[in-house]
Amino acid sequence: MKNLVLLGGGYGGMRILHRLLPNHLPEDVSITLIDRVPYHCLKTEYYALAAGTISDHHIRVPFPEHPRLNIKFGEITGIDLKEKKVFLKDQESVQYDDLVIGLGCEDKYHNVPGADLYTYSIQTIEKSRCTYQALNNLEPGSTVAIVGAGLSGVELASELSESREDLQIKLFDRGSHILSAFPKRLSTYVENWFDNHNVEIVNNANITRVEENVLFNHDIPVHCDAIVWTAGIQPNKVVRELDVEKDRQGRVVLTPQHNLPNDEHVYVVGDCASLPHAPSAQLAEGQAEQIVQVLLKRWNGEQPPESFPPIKLKGILGSLGRKHGFGLVADRPITGRVPRLLKSGVLWMYKYHNG
Repeated sequence: MKNLVLLGGGYGGMRILHRLLPNHLPEDVSITLIDRVPYHCLKTEYYALAAGTISDHHIRVPFPEHPRLNIKFGEITGIDLKEKKVFLKDQESVQYDDLVIGLGCEDKYHNVPGADLYTYSIQTIEKSRCTYQALNNLEPGSTVAIVGAGLSGVELASELSESREDLQIKLFDRGSHILSAFPKRLSTYVENWFDNHNVEIVNNANITRVEENVLFNHDIPVHCDAIVWTAGIQPNKVVRELDVEKDRQGRVVLTPQHNLPNDEHVYVVGDCASLPHAPSAQLAEGQAEQIVQVLLKRWNGEQPPESFPPIKLKGILGSLGRKHGFGLVADRPITGRVPRLLKSGVLWMYKYHNG
């Protein structure tokens, strides 16, 4: 029996599982899913977990059950592409016939000394839990620095400002406007929201190093009681160590069928894949849909499609606390209560109706 091994139960891995199970998995194929935790995590909501406005339970979704789905829990330490093996910490290796790598991303510290040692993170559920404990155990009047004013930094800052109104929140961004990837109308709206909620935005920041409870901006020390890093991502370490072709961001270069150019049995989905759009849950799910088509064709002895239409993204939605939000829908900027309601609806549909 062939063994399809999925590394990571993120958005891409979950979409593959839901498309193959329960009725579309060939009788001669089994699936092994390897993940660190026994459930799928809604990574887009880690900011709210860290801010203390939702519980851990709200962002967990159970993996599907099936007689030919074997779920292994453990830390992946490496992949041998020649021997078709996946290595796990303190466990036996796992053999695969087809492999889908969906290990997600890690913080990128841009060689800033001390950033990896003295800052908190929201990149994994374990790190988000630690960040929650650190932020919510702070004494009243404490100062929290958030480095990076992209979507994650903005959502964390806004959620924390409502969760802990007693904290002094400083949002550091290297640009002249936050949310630089969005239209200026959106960044201006969010900046005004922060101004009304006493969140200090530090523009044109240049973080040169980090020490315990001290952030150096242009080499000027800024005392902070907690520092959260949301200033960039990079592929998982296991993927960074693979001897395969990668783009300038370190993401794996793939064929139109999403497999390695020299190995049609190894696919990469999500944040580790070199794609024309910025990494997102939507992109991982769209890519997973196409990977399933390729797998089914190849398992059936047929040629997969030579190409696929571009993956269409419906838009981007961000929250500003409980009642306000912002976003791009069909390339149109929207602000206020509507995008916040839309985001809540999308989250509810995903959690209770499998995306």
